[in-house]
Amino acid sequence: MSVSGGVASGPPGVGPGPASPSGVANPSGVANPTRRPLLRGAVITGVVITVFAVCFGILARALGSSFGIQATAMAAIASAVPLLIVVPTFLWLDRYEAEPTRLLLFAFGWGALVAVIGALAVNTATIDFLYRAGVGDAEFTGPVLVAPIVEETAKGLGVLLVYRLARREFDGILDGVVYAGLIGAGFAFSENILYLSRAYVTYGDPGLHTLFFVRCLMGPFAHPLFTACIGVGVGVAALNRSRPVRFVAIVTGFAAAMLLHCFWNYSASLPGNGFLTMYAMVQLPLFLAFIAMVVALRYREARLIGRHLSPYADVGWLTYGEVRMLANMTARRTARRWARGVGGRPAARSMRTFQDAASELALLRARMARGTAPADAQATERMLLDTIVARRRDFAGAPVMTTR
Repeated sequence: MSVSGGVASGPPGVGPGPASPSGVANPSGVANPTRRPLLRGAVITGVVITVFAVCFGILARALGSSFGIQATAMAAIASAVPLLIVVPTFLWLDRYEAEPTRLLLFAFGWGALVAVIGALAVNTATIDFLYRAGVGDAEFTGPVLVAPIVEETAKGLGVLLVYRLARREFDGILDGVVYAGLIGAGFAFSENILYLSRAYVTYGDPGLHTLFFVRCLMGPFAHPLFTACIGVGVGVAALNRSRPVRFVAIVTGFAAAMLLHCFWNYSASLPGNGFLTMYAMVQLPLFLAFIAMVVALRYREARLIGRHLSPYADVGWLTYGEVRMLANMTARRTARRWARGVGGRPAARSMRTFQDAASELALLRARMARGTAPADAQATERMLLDTIVARRRDFAGAPVMTTR
């Protein structure tokens, strides 16, 4: 990382700057919320908080009354361990264009509270109905056939809600994987509390330790991986204008999630060393393939950012050095350190906002090129450009960072 002479190329002072590549003349970059969207946002927030609070109360009461406070507390601590691995992994995937914190929290909360409560209720009712009807058996039909369908449907609804209600933030496959992965992580957290509590009450410490090893250490990514299939499907839908393609992509994602979940539960029911054999020969390779896929998606997003920001450098909104920096995670970290050295934490925060806005701009530009951008894309584009200019001014009253 080096310093180029002069000030940042691009719009000087407070003026409107060069025309954006989409041909926006000079729209205001200031948001203009009306009472209606403000009221709608407040209502949606209130409904989400209420639903989450009710589900939390139901779950806490059910766990406390069934297993006691001690068992539940121990299980909760043990269930939090895999989160230290799973959640940072999905946040790492999200680093180029960070999703809003409120949506990430919504995703985790949906999995940990709403999806779990819904799945418990529907699973219990369905298995009870099948048992009374004399169809199947509780040891196989419930875990292998019913649970995968019910649980992946409950989790997948959360992904669809984010896609439907926050369409502007849903840019493609990687976003779908991140939201779905956090929903799966939240679901696994609450489900692990349930199963670990039961194991402790039934078998004591040995039962708790054994199940902790199997569920939390051997398969911390199981639920996130299943639901990530839905995220991939919804992400593909977000990239396409064709309704049939979107429908097929989403249905395929749900089907893949259910099949993987079914296979995982089936392997757990195998006698002897059957589970370990299936884990080594099938589950582990699938997990490694998933890791390879998401890493490839992350590098694809880096290339996409570089490609779609280049037109903005051509007309002077960015320098070519800034484009190279924005398309490289190591260079982005170096730039944040440089900004901190120049202007302390405020400058570092401005650099991070500059990077996030530029990444969002690139992904918006990609959607505009595909014809899948929202109707207000040009106004959003100008707002992001104004944000880039303002944040650059915060950290680069001094010379601008570029890469050689």
